[in-house]
Amino acid sequence: MIGPVRIPRAHHFATAQIEPDRQVELWERHNAESLIALACRPPVARSFAAVEVNLQLERVHLARVRGTRHVVERSAELVEAKPTEAIAVYMTITGEAVFEQDGHRRVLRPGQLLVCDGDRPFLRGFSRGLEELAVKVPRAEFSALTGLATVPAPVVVDVGAGRNPHGRALARLAGRAVRRDRPMPADEQAVVELVSVLAAPDHVGLPVAHRAAARTFIEERFTDPTLRAADIASGTGISERHLSRLFAAAGTSLPGHILSRRLDAAYSMLTSEPTRGLRTSDVAARCGFTSVAYFSRTFRERFGITAGEVRAGSA
Repeated sequence: MIGPVRIPRAHHFATAQIEPDRQVELWERHNAESLIALACRPPVARSFAAVEVNLQLERVHLARVRGTRHVVERSAELVEAKPTEAIAVYMTITGEAVFEQDGHRRVLRPGQLLVCDGDRPFLRGFSRGLEELAVKVPRAEFSALTGLATVPAPVVVDVGAGRNPHGRALARLAGRAVRRDRPMPADEQAVVELVSVLAAPDHVGLPVAHRAAARTFIEERFTDPTLRAADIASGTGISERHLSRLFAAAGTSLPGHILSRRLDAAYSMLTSEPTRGLRTSDVAARCGFTSVAYFSRTFRERFGITAGEVRAGSA
């Protein structure tokens, strides 16, 4: 690892503190600056309530959105005036989300996600309000992995248990990163790879597909101190040697990736109110470490600060 890792902070925006006659205007302005430009149409302009948590990583943008009943539109005029040059993912948590594009209509229910091109006009409606996760991946990142300039058609995926492991892993990564209590840093490259596999499974190369599958397997098990390369290779359906080459090609190593995820989890626990009082040894054990000394040393190397200093700074 080169230099300490800095954890980006999420930013919150809510309409509750805004005078009613400016809520929609300022909500639109906020979304245009932070996520994607949309025209917002609530049924009654003065009764619109919404909250958005935004987290801008180096390349990827993550968000959690809650709002009362409304419709949003990304018109051709908005696309031309404010292009986003990104692939968008919307994951429904509560409520139903209607999505219309190119004359086709889809209804997303809790436990489903949709992948689409953010620069193709669309309309979305939330008749019962909404809570959802949003992910924005730069088009250049998507194209580099798939060879495609766009998502040919919107893709809907069920992410419920036992359905689509890639979708479930993406939801876990995004959801953990923008939750209010105990946010956990997201594996940014994993987000890019998972979105690419979900949107264009026939266009990503086998190395990307296999690495995404390995990251998915790891994401659900990295706190297990007995997790081995053999387990990951077997769960992914490839050899250990090939698994090692896949992570080397991405500029890291399999042990390095697992270590990073464990350290990220520890950072999250140290800054969370419910777990802030835990001893360092307890945090280390819960995150898959068997040696407190090794945990303390690698934690400081990754974040440039000790675990104790992180805990003290969040008190």
